[in-house]
Amino acid sequence: MATKMNPFIVTGKIAPEYFCDRVQESARLVKSITNGNNLVIISPRRMGKTGLIHFCYDKQEISKEYYTFFIDILHTSSLREFTYLLGKEIYDSLLPRSRKMVKLFLQTLKSISGKFGFEPGLNLPVFNIELGDIERPEYTLDEIFYYLNQADKRCIVAIDEFQQIAKYPEKNIEALLRTYIQQQANSNFIFAGSERHMMQEMFLSSARPFYQSASLMDLKAIPSETYVAFVAGHFGKYNKHIEKSSVEKVYNLFKGHTYYMQKTFNEVFADTPEGGECTLDVIRTAIDAIIASNDTIFREILSNIPEKQKILLYAIAREGEAERITSSDFIKRHSLVSASSVQSAVKKLLEKDLITESNKVFSVTDKLFAMWMNQMYGHPVVL
Repeated sequence: MATKMNPFIVTGKIAPEYFCDRVQESARLVKSITNGNNLVIISPRRMGKTGLIHFCYDKQEISKEYYTFFIDILHTSSLREFTYLLGKEIYDSLLPRSRKMVKLFLQTLKSISGKFGFEPGLNLPVFNIELGDIERPEYTLDEIFYYLNQADKRCIVAIDEFQQIAKYPEKNIEALLRTYIQQQANSNFIFAGSERHMMQEMFLSSARPFYQSASLMDLKAIPSETYVAFVAGHFGKYNKHIEKSSVEKVYNLFKGHTYYMQKTFNEVFADTPEGGECTLDVIRTAIDAIIASNDTIFREILSNIPEKQKILLYAIAREGEAERITSSDFIKRHSLVSASSVQSAVKKLLEKDLITESNKVFSVTDKLFAMWMNQMYGHPVVL
């Protein structure tokens, strides 16, 4: 008997029938890229940027006509790492699709070609180099971009958490990448990022190299009514029941953040027997378990935050959405020191992406982290 699929997928590729909405966003992304434009996607982390990009990559008008590449550079800290990741992604993506283009790619990388291994069974060199083998990343990157221009199909390159390049120690990385991308006649780019203030500065400031180089998409939460219908519908397909009001409570709790909603419903779907009902008690138990499973990670994060920043972080977590954080009322309510102290702390918390700001409203970037902090101070999750 075939295993029944849990329709609330949180990792890996999402089949179209389990992909919720994003009709307008996916149509815009496909139209933009297939018409030769570059696109910037800005949204909070875990809102579904990665899933949207991969969903569009699988559409026929892209999968048949383009080579598609995707790298997440959040963990990178230098141009060398960026170059290595991009090179490996191109090799790994091309290998199952075109041996001819793999050979051309490896032949093009003259700066590191002597470091490649060789796989006799494939009759191909293999991209088995170490990070340290890339001795002059700017030359290797130049070769990679040269290759993209020579590919026998148009290429789409998606770079997730693109704001990370602004944190590299090397100078003028933005200008270097902008120059390469401007010279591309055979590729288009998707720049995705979760640190709103940094992404907006990079693409909307006239003083920065990427100014007005791409269209901007602000990826917001899936509308509540759409997501509620999606969840209730999938429960019903498997002869399980959940009240729409219960789904709405989870949606409001996580402010529409896709990943944690999906994670919650993945858990409660598994905990609800066929013919049974998913109650609020089942949901509360699942959310508490998810919070508890991240306890060690969240404690580690807090241990690296100075006290003044930590106190402000607690205050914003308690408020949920905090306004006028330098006002005397906010400062008094949360026993903060002074407006100048808050201004200094908020700047650091934004730089660390621990909080986010939209229209002068501040919130903790990771909603689960905010819930965990509130639980620590005696404020349990309320549905």
